[in-house]
Amino acid sequence: MVQIGYPENLYLLWLIPGVLILYIFAFWRKKKLLSGFTGHTLLDMLTSSVSLKKQRLKAYLIALGLSFLILALLNPQFGSRLVKVKRRGIDVLIAIDTSLSMDAEDVKPNRLAKAKLELSSLIDELKGNRVGIIAFAGDTFLQCPLTVDYSAAKLFLSMVDTSLIPSPGTAIGEAIRVAIKSFPERERKYKALILLTDGEDHQSNPLEAAEEAKKEGIRIYTIGIGRPQGEPIPLYDENRNLTGYKLNKRGEVVMSRLDEAALRQIAFKTSGDYYRATTGELEVKRIAGEISGMEKKELGSGIYSQYEDRFQYPLFIALMLLMIEFIISERRRRSILFKFNGYLL
Repeated sequence: MVQIGYPENLYLLWLIPGVLILYIFAFWRKKKLLSGFTGHTLLDMLTSSVSLKKQRLKAYLIALGLSFLILALLNPQFGSRLVKVKRRGIDVLIAIDTSLSMDAEDVKPNRLAKAKLELSSLIDELKGNRVGIIAFAGDTFLQCPLTVDYSAAKLFLSMVDTSLIPSPGTAIGEAIRVAIKSFPERERKYKALILLTDGEDHQSNPLEAAEEAKKEGIRIYTIGIGRPQGEPIPLYDENRNLTGYKLNKRGEVVMSRLDEAALRQIAFKTSGDYYRATTGELEVKRIAGEISGMEKKELGSGIYSQYEDRFQYPLFIALMLLMIEFIISERRRRSILFKFNGYLL
């Protein structure tokens, strides 16, 4: 069975008919120009030392050489060998805030939608590591255990919304404690926790929980979703129609604010870092870069069938064809005698 190593180069195949059409046009144009310049007798005399067959042969060799060169760029693969591959990485849990405050729209379309977008990008950037998802509001639960099945992780992510956990409030400390229990117990390294939240907490002692995480060798990164200026929390009915805004006990509209100071303290407690969510999601790449620099462990190994690259063969043929084209002369092998106006030339 033959495979193509670089299918993205298939568009180069259009160069082959393009080159052939260009040569056909060039030969036709050259013949037309010479015919208009002089008569047939003088034309035969002027071109007597040039072989039209050799010119065509050189053109065919260039086109054929280009074809094999493109084939080499496609990197054909055939023949296989068994390879033992060891997967190395770390365990990464991503905790996403699903409390009502995440419906605030100070980031568009709202905080939770932005958090889910960041989480999806994180899963893509963290491939090679084991990834799990924790959802938290007033309560916390492990939405997706640690896995290397990233499509499954994204499937669990699609189910996350602000109605997932009925308990009101935000318990960041509890989310950290659930993460501690969800990591392998015997290890004191190879662990990272990423918190996606607006930072509001309701007496769950997140700094105390961060201290516990530090003792377990867990590094925490926090991503703040929202704005420090604050935003009302919209309330919706079952059909997602806006019914009003959340009020406090005094009947005043509750303003939900991004608590950056708290999120910085949580992250710095474990030698992690804090980032505010941005439109370009540069923070995702930075966190992935920092995690890639952490000490890794073996997550598993397997034996896979790997196809052998065979680009060398078409590349060699292409070079040979182009060398032959370069060596071949357009001149005829022997001079031709003919008469012109009574003189022997």
